[in-house]
Amino acid sequence: MADNVLALRGLSRAFGALKATDDVSLTLRRGEIHALIGPNGAGKSTLMALVSGKLAPDAGQIWLEGRDITGLSVAARARAGLGRSFQVSSLIPEYSALRNVMLALQARMGHSYRFLRPVMRDQALISGARAILARVGLGPRASVEAAVLSHGERRLLEIAMALALSPKCFLLDEPMAGLGAEGTKQLVTFLHGLKQDAPILLIEHDMDAVFQLADRISVLVYGRIIATGSAAEIRANPQVRAVYLGTEDSL
Repeated sequence: MADNVLALRGLSRAFGALKATDDVSLTLRRGEIHALIGPNGAGKSTLMALVSGKLAPDAGQIWLEGRDITGLSVAARARAGLGRSFQVSSLIPEYSALRNVMLALQARMGHSYRFLRPVMRDQALISGARAILARVGLGPRASVEAAVLSHGERRLLEIAMALALSPKCFLLDEPMAGLGAEGTKQLVTFLHGLKQDAPILLIEHDMDAVFQLADRISVLVYGRIIATGSAAEIRANPQVRAVYLGTEDSL
């Protein structure tokens, strides 16, 4: 379908006898947040690694706006339009927030990092980075080193760096991890708006946030998707309820 920005077709990956990803197919539509949930060990992180290019699939294909990107490297997928933000931070701790975002802008433009010093005097690049930081709420923190930022601010900075790449879709892995109630509330509000720039494939353990955010939810268990639907459909699905021990609190 024309509305499918990202499409996974029959993705499989095994580690010895363990099928971490088992014939997974899903789509990410324009303007939506599609959340991927499941118990620990379900294979969510493996699936995200396959999508991002950190792992190669044993079988299956990944399509981005009609282009088969299955054989592309991590960097080539980023250039093709995958915007990534993961649990393990990719920030340069000793660089300021501004400088980190400028690096991402340089990557989008294909510039070499070897020329960072003169680029630091590039007013157009600086203005672009400041505008992105302001959008995620980090404008006043532009000059602060990433290492000094709070955990929540670093998550926002990672999203800012993904935004700098003007992606066709976002891959977000546990963006709420380590955030307090107020930080989670702010990020939920921000992500609601962000999906209008590009749709979001989201892994998240915070079920309250998932049910607030997701237009669709897929449930992964033992490497296979057992259900996909709206929040209401997933809540009511008896197979999903069995996976989550059938308690109201867990869904």
